[in-house]
Amino acid sequence: MSKVVNVHEAKTHLSRLLDDVGAGMEVIIAKAGKPVARLISISGSVKQKRLGLLRGKIKIAGDFNAPLSDDVLATFEGR
Repeated sequence: MSKVVNVHEAKTHLSRLLDDVGAGMEVIIAKAGKPVARLISISGSVKQKRLGLLRGKIKIAGDFNAPLSDDVLATFEGR
């Protein structure tokens, strides 16, 4: 889990952010909306993500990316 904060917020709330990092959260510090630094715990308490955990358990339809029909699209657009 990660949280993005701007430089001003990082300066103002550094102690709180360090508590979050100590609890296993990753903090991304951004300048003008662009990520520039990552704050992580040196103890390595952040768990690595295991990829492929649901392999073979989820099926995606072949037409997943197909355009929506006009009536379904109208419902999404509130028409």
